[in-house]
Amino acid sequence: MTVNTGAEQESRRLHFRNCTLCEAMCGLRIETHGDEVVSIKGDAEDPFSEGFICPKAVALQDLQNDPDRLRQPLRRTADGWEEISWGEALDYTAQRLIQVREEHGRNALGVYLGNPNVHDHGNTLFILPFLRALATRKRFSATSLDQLPHMLANLTMFGNQGLFPVPDIDRCDLFVCIGGNPLASNGSLMSAGGVERRLKAIRERGGKVVTIDPRKAETAKVADEHIFIRPGTDVLLLLAIINVLFDEDLVNLGHLADITEDVELLRLAGEAYPAERVAEATGVAADDIRKLARELAQTRQAVLYGRMGVSVQRYGGLCVWLIYCINILTGHLDRRGGLMFTQPAIDLPAIGAMSGHKGHFGRYRSSVRGLPEFGGELPAATLAEEILTEGPEQIKAMVVVAGNPVLSSPNGGRLDAAFESLEFMVSIDMYVTETSRHADIILPPAGPLQRSHIDIVFAALAVRNTVKYSPPLFPKEDNELHDWEIFLELSRRLSSRDLRSSIEAEFKYKLLKRLGPDGLADIYLQLGPYGRDLPASERWSGYLERALQALHPGHPLRQLWKQGPLSDENRDLPKGLSIKTLLQHPHGVDLGPLRPCLPQRLFTKDKRINLAPKIYLSDLSRVKALLNESGDDALLLIGRRHVRSNNSWLHNSHRLVKGKNRCTLLMHPRDASRYGVRDGEDAEVRSRVGVVVLPVEVTDDIMPGVVSIPHGWGHKRSGVNWCTASAHGGVSVNDLTDELWVDPLSGNAALNGVPVTVKSATGRKGKSRSAGAQKQGGSVAV
Repeated sequence: MTVNTGAEQESRRLHFRNCTLCEAMCGLRIETHGDEVVSIKGDAEDPFSEGFICPKAVALQDLQNDPDRLRQPLRRTADGWEEISWGEALDYTAQRLIQVREEHGRNALGVYLGNPNVHDHGNTLFILPFLRALATRKRFSATSLDQLPHMLANLTMFGNQGLFPVPDIDRCDLFVCIGGNPLASNGSLMSAGGVERRLKAIRERGGKVVTIDPRKAETAKVADEHIFIRPGTDVLLLLAIINVLFDEDLVNLGHLADITEDVELLRLAGEAYPAERVAEATGVAADDIRKLARELAQTRQAVLYGRMGVSVQRYGGLCVWLIYCINILTGHLDRRGGLMFTQPAIDLPAIGAMSGHKGHFGRYRSSVRGLPEFGGELPAATLAEEILTEGPEQIKAMVVVAGNPVLSSPNGGRLDAAFESLEFMVSIDMYVTETSRHADIILPPAGPLQRSHIDIVFAALAVRNTVKYSPPLFPKEDNELHDWEIFLELSRRLSSRDLRSSIEAEFKYKLLKRLGPDGLADIYLQLGPYGRDLPASERWSGYLERALQALHPGHPLRQLWKQGPLSDENRDLPKGLSIKTLLQHPHGVDLGPLRPCLPQRLFTKDKRINLAPKIYLSDLSRVKALLNESGDDALLLIGRRHVRSNNSWLHNSHRLVKGKNRCTLLMHPRDASRYGVRDGEDAEVRSRVGVVVLPVEVTDDIMPGVVSIPHGWGHKRSGVNWCTASAHGGVSVNDLTDELWVDPLSGNAALNGVPVTVKSATGRKGKSRSAGAQKQGGSVAV
């Protein structure tokens, strides 16, 4: 929302919107003067973040004004990049994609979707028609580098891949965080602006915060207790907790007892893993395991929350499943202060279910390694081999949308080479990046402050139900296109095969163009749980109910009756939300705390929770080997995140990268002595797939046998230092992570727990580089 600040400063304007650079949904108070941002501060009147703002938010103005940000389409030539018109760029892109499809088949086209897509409602709502126009099974995204195990558990246990349970952190008395660092992430899969304040509030009301991680991260510094655990053994700890719950008769399903199946199978699954048996392998004392299980069971308002450390490892699928199960067994799912489901204003799980899209798994597999698809996407860890392996399913052309997989996917060096081998590549990106430098065409969207915003993804992951709509701060220039407009233009061209398809494509184009993201969001708002209400007439209500009953059980209108504003579950919620009403509330609308909503919120056919899906029980056979794994000379590599970074996005903002070098190798003093490396000096880190050299930071905050390198760096691959990011390039941890190191159950990349060796690189201080640093291809910015 925009507000005039006074007649005496008519050109100064005040805007209220959410930050779009991380998961926290922080409310911002932005003052502009003409086409310049004067200040960005936290909005104290925002009902969700209440004035909290993290360092990333102020970087919005850096992205908007960055001279390295592209304003015109680029075409790669033998002499470098040249600017071309939008018409020429879109026509050429569509022609080349169609040509590859006709010559090699539709699955010769590949598409990769990066994380920024879910931060923009235009991308989220308009990407599906574009994907349908591409018509390829070779789809990849950051999902399988991150939260796929969570989505798989959502699908198999609750019936919808998008139905995430989140911690009711504001009302819990015991918060146990395993493999997460919400102070750096602002609450990954748990949107929580001001999470430090929220965690401290738990302690102030007499509660307790516990962190479990191989590194004593920022969140551990504000916790009551930290427990070190050996990377990749979390599954043993979780099975041991389940063992204790059954062994000590601590299981209490509470109000979910009548809708929960296969409790006995879960007891049998944990039977072979008593605390004493897993203690040595995990590094967690048996007494600590039993104490943790008892506290979870005996604290009325408690939650067990797990994130990247448990998700991106070899047992990620099992870990997330077991975390959900522990919350259920202790009576903390769908309960105040526990793990609860949101009821967002734009309810994407319900909207998808109306059209029969609740998710699917394993319908087909990757052509080289045979890993399963999930939700129509193949694991990103297979992308390089799908490009480089000859055969009828080989990818010949790529579309990369707001992603930088060379830095975010395992074995980035191999992926770097794979992109260079393509017949054609197009990137929809604001920058020339380590990935887009391989593109033949780069299509840059307008800046983040030139588009409207309503959060429809992270609102569904928030610790409180809220909604806010904000118009753009600045107008889009005549020669600029938004991402969603690029999607529409390409979709129209790709779908026009003959007269009939051309007419259909033109009709869809004009309809969606007229609606735009705001129009579509407005429809979804009014169909959502807080949308339009029925007229206050029993006669009208009865007539409509009888009409709906006459429809097929799977008809979208009947689904709307069950899941939308007309459902019994939602009838007592406030109604009347629309874009128009949100414009009258520039700070946002508080829709209330999370509330119990099961079994109505479930999308399973029988409205029951399956505690023991077969895919997990079958995968347990892998776990026994963990008990017998003995440590060798290899160290185990884990990643880390900093509050001033978001993957590889923001290193072109000087205010975020200035100061002490953050791209360092964390190492315990005992290991540093053992391997002959010193604090501040360079070390060489080597894995099966690559080698990097970077400075060592010796610290007691990491457990012996473990080393850590932050994710998202490595901006010197081109060897041309012309921008802020390349000046602070660091190394890419994903030049060490292994594309063969995956969770075989889900196909998710295992980016944590990768074996590496370390040795001194004395004499090379200040020359930090990665294995792919000499790769040619053009200048780099992110």
